[in-house]
Amino acid sequence: MDLVNITIDGQQVQVPKESTVLEAVRGIGIKIPTLCYHPEFRPEGSCRICLVEVAGARSLVASCVYPVNEGMVVRTNTSEVREARKAVVELLLANHPEECLSCQRNLNCELQKIAADCGIRKIRFDGEKKDYPVDAANPALVRDQNKCVLCGRCIRACSERQGVHVYTFANRGFNTTVVPAFNAGLHEAACTFCGQCANVCPTAAIVEKDDTKEVWEALQDPKKHVVVQTAPAVRVALGEGLGMSSGSIVTGQMVAALRRLGFDRVFDTVFSADVTIMEEGSEFIERLTKNGPLPMITSCSPGWVNYVELMYPDLLAHLSTTKSPQQIFGVLVKTYYAERVKIDPQDIISVSIMPCTAKKVEAGREEMKASGYQDVDYVLTTRELVRMIKESGIDFNSLKSEEFDAPLGISSGAGVIFGATGGVMEAALRTVSEVLTGKPLECVDFHNVRGLSGMKEAEVHIGDKTVKVAVAHTLANARIILDKIRNGEADYHFIEIMACPGGCIGGGGQPISTSPDIREQRMAAIYECDKCAVIRKAHENPAVKELYDTWLKKPLGEKSHHLLHTHYHAQVRK
Repeated sequence: MDLVNITIDGQQVQVPKESTVLEAVRGIGIKIPTLCYHPEFRPEGSCRICLVEVAGARSLVASCVYPVNEGMVVRTNTSEVREARKAVVELLLANHPEECLSCQRNLNCELQKIAADCGIRKIRFDGEKKDYPVDAANPALVRDQNKCVLCGRCIRACSERQGVHVYTFANRGFNTTVVPAFNAGLHEAACTFCGQCANVCPTAAIVEKDDTKEVWEALQDPKKHVVVQTAPAVRVALGEGLGMSSGSIVTGQMVAALRRLGFDRVFDTVFSADVTIMEEGSEFIERLTKNGPLPMITSCSPGWVNYVELMYPDLLAHLSTTKSPQQIFGVLVKTYYAERVKIDPQDIISVSIMPCTAKKVEAGREEMKASGYQDVDYVLTTRELVRMIKESGIDFNSLKSEEFDAPLGISSGAGVIFGATGGVMEAALRTVSEVLTGKPLECVDFHNVRGLSGMKEAEVHIGDKTVKVAVAHTLANARIILDKIRNGEADYHFIEIMACPGGCIGGGGQPISTSPDIREQRMAAIYECDKCAVIRKAHENPAVKELYDTWLKKPLGEKSHHLLHTHYHAQVRK
């Protein structure tokens, strides 16, 4: 690695030749405020908050895009630098709504924090407030252009990370906005509702649609039996939003908190993830042995499903027809569970806690009413659950661990790892291998499909068969695989695709962070949950066995087909 010698605030340091000034400065522990900068995207230097002084430069420079060179002298803390940063932030605040106390991002807003760190106590400029209509006509995301600071991070997340290109800059000067093409609403645009734009927005210009009010009302209704399911990725991220360290495993405390909130039963989506494996694994075996459409591609991620329906409708036959764990759980609650506890399903309110904003859209699909009712009534993101816990005054850290309710709270480690990229594939392989060979696996860990690399390929030997598999996360990587399939260049048998970086652990509804290391910590926690599980294979879950023995009869059977499988269709939007 080539190094250069530079001086930063009087300190002589060596840094990689390809570094920017911002990277060099942060490398020695000096904090420079940034707004448009995000460590995972191409830097643009548009906000000008990261200004520093470089000897010989004609003016202050944006450190996030300014390259280092041999002998450079950088000053980050001169009075001129501090005043310039303050002025930039004040100009942003002059045009920004003064709604901090009622804003969804209050105390978790990057603009708010930068203003405090810069010592701004008075705004010297009297700006013109914007007055754009709020885009809230879809079930998942709310866009408020009045709170937009034109950082462009949503544009880069949608284009660089997801390859969907929904957003762009429009107009000029004070009238510049970030909008979908033709100024369409998200419900009209080719948006997958993955929520990655909301995850990188530094303010509340893009947030998840808040359904906590409706859930509070349901919990207060004595005529309703309110049950809740929690996705695997929530248990390794919820703690972050409540002041705990990243990757904290808070399963038992989460269950206790949900009971304190008033839910009548607290169940685990991991149970229905195990059911998903029974159906999806059986579906894959049938396609593999009976020359069905291959490769088969997982369909657990609704952002991914929206994407393929919008962009690759000619490949829909490759998707597994098995519903996602959220929707399998929803239909089982209002059929199997309702029968067991003798409650009229019209009196059951089914709530899910998900790491995903697209799950809100999935729950409202017309196909998701196999129980005769809407199978999942309300979807809350991890962030919404954080807000409910805070609103209720629960001291989360002091809660003692509690167990999920049976039978829909009994689960396996295989279902837990659904929360990480590669997890659905690994869980399926554990079951498919034993069903096809009739022999127990010597090792249930398939390390070759784990990790955060964007795409992974592997060959898995199952008896006398060699199964070629692929795993991808983010929609930009999904496009690469789909183009291979469309062009006849893919010889895979089974593919897992997740819309979000890292899978559900990086979902659009998770606690917001600008550190990519957090996904590593969440993933490690997911695999720790699996490692510590008593049951590690979906087909060995006793509650799942009972479900099939007493009610469903068999995977891919008549009842399973009606309740647990679905179909897909092309979506046509702008």
